[in-house]
Amino acid sequence: MVNDRLKKQMEFILEVDKLKNIYRQSYVSDGSRHEEDADHSWHLALMAFLLSEYANDEVDVLRTIGMVLIHDIVEIDAGDTYAYDSVANETKRAREEKAADRIFNILPKDQAVMLRELWEEFESCETMEAKFAHALDNVQPLMLNDATGGKAWREHQVKKSQVLGRQKTTILGSDDIWEFVREKIDVNVEKGNIIDDE
Repeated sequence: MVNDRLKKQMEFILEVDKLKNIYRQSYVSDGSRHEEDADHSWHLALMAFLLSEYANDEVDVLRTIGMVLIHDIVEIDAGDTYAYDSVANETKRAREEKAADRIFNILPKDQAVMLRELWEEFESCETMEAKFAHALDNVQPLMLNDATGGKAWREHQVKKSQVLGRQKTTILGSDDIWEFVREKIDVNVEKGNIIDDE
């Protein structure tokens, strides 16, 4: 007979399959469809594995991978909040905390606490792992926007000041990734993909 712990773990694993149905504003690199949260989380995990040498300080790569894999799980209930939607961002934290309470507590208590703490660590952006995870979370949609000729930026008439605001934590995690980001922003302003309001 399957033990209760394994049942709870499997229930959680099935629940987070719903990330495949949460669509983001970013498009996949060929512009054919919106990216899903599951796409995004996988992409960030691969980036954490490959790019850790660019973190401003040594990071625990496995911890960072875990962080980026679970950071958007709350969007199953809370929905994806577009980075440049100032109104929705006002209620984002409350919606995501409520979702975290429900979703992480599907797991056995020890794992529920572990994942909640890891999610809170990402949200607070204080440890080196969280800072690096944020750098990756910031640069990944920027790369997709660049690859699609600014498709989502153009649709939402995104301004340079907004993109720079979104990227404010990138430099905390990686000076090298920040330089990459700055170049991409400048190129996309020149191309008219981002509105130059500075």
